Amino acid sequence: MRPYIFITRRIPETIIQSLKEKFDVNMWKYEDIPVPREILIAEAKKADALLTMLTESIDETILTAGRNLKVIANNAVGYDNVDVATATRKKIAVCNTPDVLTDTTADLTFALLMATSRRVVEAAEFVKQGKWQSWSPFLLAGQDVHHKTIGIVGMGKIGEAVAKRASGFEMQILYHNRTKKPKVEQQLGAVYTTFDELIEKADFIVCLTPLTSETRHLFNRSVFKKMKPTAIFINASRGPVVDEQALFEALTAGDIAGAGLDVFEKEPISADHPLLRLPNIVALPHIGSATQETRQAMLQLCADNIEAILEGKQPKTLVNKDWIPLVRA
Repeated sequence: MRPYIFITRRIPETIIQSLKEKFDVNMWKYEDIPVPREILIAEAKKADALLTMLTESIDETILTAGRNLKVIANNAVGYDNVDVATATRKKIAVCNTPDVLTDTTADLTFALLMATSRRVVEAAEFVKQGKWQSWSPFLLAGQDVHHKTIGIVGMGKIGEAVAKRASGFEMQILYHNRTKKPKVEQQLGAVYTTFDELIEKADFIVCLTPLTSETRHLFNRSVFKKMKPTAIFINASRGPVVDEQALFEALTAGDIAGAGLDVFEKEPISADHPLLRLPNIVALPHIGSATQETRQAMLQLCADNIEAILEGKQPKTLVNKDWIPLVRA
């Protein structure tokens, strides 16, 4: 029998055509509705490979049900939705989609920074709602971006790409990361700082750190209080890195000037969430990598990784480097 692949969302046929020529492929019928948990478990029991989205929790239950599973191809750079330790123990490869979305996500991150600082969304709604009756010197006046100080928390590849864009606006670039980046410092003039120094000095604090036990609620009430009252906070990493109640309190108390968010603790965010009532919030539905070109490239990389594993080859982007493949009979 041919290996069986289950895909947890409907994706373009062009992506899976090559897989269908070699394997049996089935996918969930909806593009915008997550696959129900019970169906995912049932499919995992039959599957040799799963192509998953961030919305699916690939936990021990799924991995234990998947007795034949050889690979989880997660359509994202992040993989906090996958129990990598259990997958490794069960000799299941976990793959992600780095690199192909770096520039696209950096574009969106900087666009979110600009939209928040210049009150673009608020201004657009002002016009649409018929509120623009006259011109005045400080009508919807925002803050300059050029020549300001940007602080990037998490200087991975996306962080480096954001820093490159910031250099075009002649911004001073501060960064905090687990390791220093001499190349970025040399090429862009970025300056490594402690976390506390960054949040106290930066006009724009951009969160691009991965979600770990150490970074969960990294941005809490005490951190927001240390920021400038004119500071703008941007999160394009993972929602749980931010304590949303603390952010709401910081914004309503005037501790910071505004926030641009592409991610939230619970997604999709409820329309009655307190943050969405604030005029100085720009909220996006987790679209950091959402361009036609990049989403196609991400899915193609997932397909390539699955094909490689099922054919006994090394995948292109392996997360669990200590993965040991099952010995084929």
